[in-house]
Amino acid sequence: MSQSDREIVRLLYQGLGDAAIGRRLGLGHRTVQRRVQQLMRRWGVPGRVALGARAQELGLFDDPVSGDRRLGAGPPIAA
Repeated sequence: MSQSDREIVRLLYQGLGDAAIGRRLGLGHRTVQRRVQQLMRRWGVPGRVALGARAQELGLFDDPVSGDRRLGAGPPIAA
């Protein structure tokens, strides 16, 4: 997974919408939509919430050994 895709998933997990993610990353909202759809297909999940949950299951958010956050700090935030 590219660093950009990791960042998209992290921001998605925090509750940001496509437009907000795009603004933060300097991408168009349609680019973000397309990449989220690609990730959902690749991971075999039905929606955005499931994508965030799957990323957490895969250990992309927390390092179980050190407890460090891999994709970002803090809990999810409201959009």
